[in-house]
This record gives sequence, structure tokens and C-alpha cells, in this order.
Amino acid sequence: MFDLDALLGRAELKERIDELEDETERLRERYEAESERRADAARARQEAEEELNRLEDRIAQLEGELEQVDDDGPSGVTVRRRERLRGRRLEDVLDRLETLRTDAEGALTTVIDEDADRDDLDGDLTDLLGERTTLLADAAPCVCCVDDAGLVSVALEPPVLPDDRELGWNDRFSLEREWFLPTGRYALALVRTDLFALGIYEDGERVDYRGFESDVKGSHSKGGFSQARFERLRNEQIDEHLDECRETLEASVGAQAGDAAVDRLFLVGQRGVVDTLVEESGPALEPDATAAVDATGDPKPALEDAHHSFWTTDLHVL
Repeated sequence: MFDLDALLGRAELKERIDELEDETERLRERYEAESERRADAARARQEAEEELNRLEDRIAQLEGELEQVDDDGPSGVTVRRRERLRGRRLEDVLDRLETLRTDAEGALTTVIDEDADRDDLDGDLTDLLGERTTLLADAAPCVCCVDDAGLVSVALEPPVLPDDRELGWNDRFSLEREWFLPTGRYALALVRTDLFALGIYEDGERVDYRGFESDVKGSHSKGGFSQARFERLRNEQIDEHLDECRETLEASVGAQAGDAAVDRLFLVGQRGVVDTLVEESGPALEPDATAAVDATGDPKPALEDAHHSFWTTDLHVL
């Protein structure tokens, strides 16, 4: 009996097909194993970054407490109360401050810069606050509200500091909602070494979104190429990531955006990465405010955390 496949020359082809199918299965199993390994590595890296951020926050908190103890000295001057304000609670506090009415020049509103020293705080503030003036150094940069009767003496750390650094005396405190609350059409972008997320907002509600992650090497491990080469490759990857961030910003909120342009731009994330992006972007993408925020995870939920953290005001009752 004739073997039809052999006669037609198909037997060899079938054998080759079987071999290729076996090879495909081996490659598929290898790919799945590699994907699982990469996922485990990514989770481990994320957990390590979150733990590092928590430790850095704790260190910053302890350093702040230590500085406060040193600044207080023998007098033991401390703020009467601190509170983190956002949303409805923040609006209520602003409403109360805005209801105060005094004589023509009975309410002082002034901005304390981050690098302000004691000489900058002398004068009206020293007359009104006395030794409590030193507490403003801990709150700076901030907006300080004090009345001449001593009924109100607070410092507020808003997300956006006003451009006018000498608001001065008036018959009421000079506070603008846009310093504290998400108003108007604005963009907020979260920038990390390997992550970018951009939201366009209308009065606090997100109406558009862009986000992506980049493959940037984590910490260097023993073996393989040298530490110097590793750092060079990592820096190149970060530069490429920031270039993509800049292009996305230009297309979404820059001059190219046209009618979709926003009124204000805020950049948040890792401080060094944000500063580098600002320096290399030029005036076309100059942000109205920047902030260091701890927001990890996937781009979209990380952006939500960053937005929530940014629109928070610290209140210091002096």
C-alpha cells in the first residue's frame, strides 16, 4: 500500500510542522515564565520604592520635629494647633477668615518666602506676634494672616503661592480661592523617573487624561556590567522618558493645544525629576506651581493620589 504523504513529499513537511509547533510551545512557555519574572521584579521594585518613600517621609517628619525643638529653645514657643485642610473643610476655614472685618488697616496679609530670615520678619509681624514670629520659619513658604487686635494669627501653606509678596494691610484678609482650591481649567502632571500622568481639570473634575510608564532600570545588582555603565544607561533612559513627558505636555497644554489650552499648569512628583523637567522645558511650559508628592502605583490612580495631595493646605494657628 502506498504512503500518499511520502509519495507527495508531505511527510517531511508534516515533521517540520510538528517541530515548529514544539518550538513555538517552548518559546511560549519561556515567554510566560519571563513575563512572570518581570512582573515579580516590578512588584518588588514598587514595594521597595514605597518603603523608601515612607522612610524618607518619616525622616523628614523627625527632622522637622527636631528643628522645632531647637527653634523653640528655652521659651518653648510652639504653634497652638496644626491641621491639614482640603475640600469642604478648607472652604469653611477660608469663609471664616474672609468674614473678618476691621478698620481700614486692621488686617495684615503677607507672604513669607521659604528663605525668609528673622530680619525679613521684623516690623509689623514682630509687633503683632512677638516671639511667635519665629514660628513662621517652620511654616514658610506660607501666607500669614494677623489682625491688629490679636484675634486671628494663622499661617496657611497653600498649593499655589500668590505672585504679590506684599499684600499688606486692609480692612479684611486678602485671600484668593485659586491659591487654595482647584478652580478654573488647569492641568496637573505627575512626573517620576519611570512614570508620567497628566490630567486636565475643570473646577477639580478631570475631563482628560494622558499617562504612560517607561522602562527605566532600577537599582544596580552585582554582576553584569559595571556601576558606571549602569548609571549611564539609566540616565539615558530617564532622559528619553523626560523627552516623552515634555512632548506630551507640549501637545496637551502647550501652544500646540490651541483651544484646549489650560489656564494654569502644575507639576508634581519626585522633586529632582520635576526640577529637571522644568529647567529643560523653557518658558513655554513654565508651571504655576510645583510640589513634591508621594504617589506610587499605576499612572491613573497615582495621578488621583497626587491631585488629592497637591490640593491640601496646612494650617498653623500661631
